[in-house]
Amino acid sequence: MKRWLIALIPIFGLGALVSWRLQLVAADTAAKEKVKSERGKTAPLVSVTPAVVRDYSRTYTAIGTIESPHIVPIASKVSGRLMFLTAREGDRVTTGQLLARIDASEVDADVRREKAALAEARSRLAQAQLTQGSTDVGIDSQIRQREAAVTSANADMVQAQETNVGELEEAAAAVRDVIGRIQSAEAGISSAQADIRSAQANLENAQVKLGRVQALFNQGFIAAQDVDDARTTVSVHKSTVDAVMSKRNSAQAQRASAEAQKVSAERRVDVVRSRGKANIEAARAKVAEAKAALDVAQANVSQRPAYRAGIAALSANVAASHAAVLQAEARRSETELRSPLDGFVTARTLDPGAMASPGQPILTVQALSQVWMTASVPEDVSRKVTVGMPAEIELDGLPEKRISGHVVQVNPSADVLSRQFTIRVGLSNAGAAIKPGMFGRVHLVVERILGAVMIPREAVKDTLAGRTVTVVGVDGKAEIRQVVIGASDPTGYVVQSGLAGGENVIVMSAGAIKDGANVRVNAAKPATVQKEK
Repeated sequence: MKRWLIALIPIFGLGALVSWRLQLVAADTAAKEKVKSERGKTAPLVSVTPAVVRDYSRTYTAIGTIESPHIVPIASKVSGRLMFLTAREGDRVTTGQLLARIDASEVDADVRREKAALAEARSRLAQAQLTQGSTDVGIDSQIRQREAAVTSANADMVQAQETNVGELEEAAAAVRDVIGRIQSAEAGISSAQADIRSAQANLENAQVKLGRVQALFNQGFIAAQDVDDARTTVSVHKSTVDAVMSKRNSAQAQRASAEAQKVSAERRVDVVRSRGKANIEAARAKVAEAKAALDVAQANVSQRPAYRAGIAALSANVAASHAAVLQAEARRSETELRSPLDGFVTARTLDPGAMASPGQPILTVQALSQVWMTASVPEDVSRKVTVGMPAEIELDGLPEKRISGHVVQVNPSADVLSRQFTIRVGLSNAGAAIKPGMFGRVHLVVERILGAVMIPREAVKDTLAGRTVTVVGVDGKAEIRQVVIGASDPTGYVVQSGLAGGENVIVMSAGAIKDGANVRVNAAKPATVQKEK
């Protein structure tokens, strides 16, 4: 019996404890219901902040590395032993400073050989030019002589033609004169024939009369004187006939002589014509001969292009030899390696006495007066980065200050693996404190809005109808408004529309706030427009 009583004591104690706890919960619930009921009757307490009007800017920070814009490996263009090299890593060098020298003995020999070849080429050219001068003078003189011979032959031919024409005219005139004399002699003969016929008729009449007179005398009808007179008349007419016959014979002799002269004159015309033709043909032959000689002389002019071509070839040989000399001298100058810029030696790969090969770097020189911060940015940022944009640089090696620079390059092509765009920010490095390889961050202002309306992030609520803010008016009533949110930064959002600067928005409340509800502002700020730069 005692055992059962002992076992029931804990059970009764546990039951009493549970009953007491239930009473406490019921009392607490009743108290909360009472408080809730009281709260429903009073305006909720809220915290507000005014919408601030200020310039908004968004900064993008990228990780980058310092690089030199000019990294020049100093290498030899000729093979040879390195005879001089004193520069070492960290040495400052200036533009044109001698850094290294290669053994130039073989190159010097090449220079002397090319100069000798140039002198020989110039000598051959000068000799050819002298020969061309004398040849040109001889050709010109020969052409002038042949032209003069052609002119003289033409003149002789013209003279022969004119002489032949004159002689032909003279011979023809002689023929015409002889023909005239023949015609005159024939006229004389015809006249003499008429005179002869008249004289013979008169003689016959006289003889007939003498016969009648003689018959009459014999008959004694007339005197002897009449017979003598008749005989005298017959004698006179005989003399007349003889004279006329002599005149006719003389005219016939003149005609015969003129006929002979005509034959001679006509023969002379033929001779003159034949001789003139022969002389003209001979003159033409001389003209043709002179022209042929002129053609030969002018053909010699064709030798001039050949001479000129030879001289041009020799001139080209001189130019080639001169170029070879310049090339050899350039190779000799290439045995001296000088700094192409002001900067520092950052690498040395050979020592004096080593063999240098073309293209093998001996030293590396970097310019440090200006350096680059090279960084990568995503596509959306790259669209807003432009050349000349200011930037701020923070370097881990120089944590005490920010360095100002500006964007000098924006690569328009993204890396195929990272899909990032490379940008470079130029930095002045007069004191050479910034070293290539330093690690740091570049800050870029990629977006800026002047006079933007800004509110805290906690003032914006996402609802099914969109983003809203609750504005507390001067009458203490809450107004729920839809707003358009734009850019943002860690301090809040830029309101594009739906809210004016200086209006108070709720950032914290004890419970849900309904549109048009009365609210109590906890430590409300004055509803004024603030501007920050």
